[in-house]
Amino acid sequence: MSYYSGCLDSHKPHFLEACFLCRKTLGRSSDIYMYRGNTPFCSKECRQEQIEIDQSTEKKSWKMSSSSSRSIRKSDPKDSTPNKDVRTGTVAVA
Repeated sequence: MSYYSGCLDSHKPHFLEACFLCRKTLGRSSDIYMYRGNTPFCSKECRQEQIEIDQSTEKKSWKMSSSSSRSIRKSDPKDSTPNKDVRTGTVAVA
């Protein structure tokens, strides 16, 4: 059973054919639990596991980016030059 209705010789699996996490085949008459728009899951449990994985990944990424930002902001007083103007802002390069 396939939801794909394209050419048979270049069959690309449709995103609703299998659970994103466990790869279980999704049937036409079974419930499909969606997450983040177009990510299908066979059960609430699979979807919840993916949500927790994503949250953990995002927290790790946020912690890494915030710690690197803090280390960049810290400066060694020996490296600073007194009475020097510093400009900040966005630079666009074409």
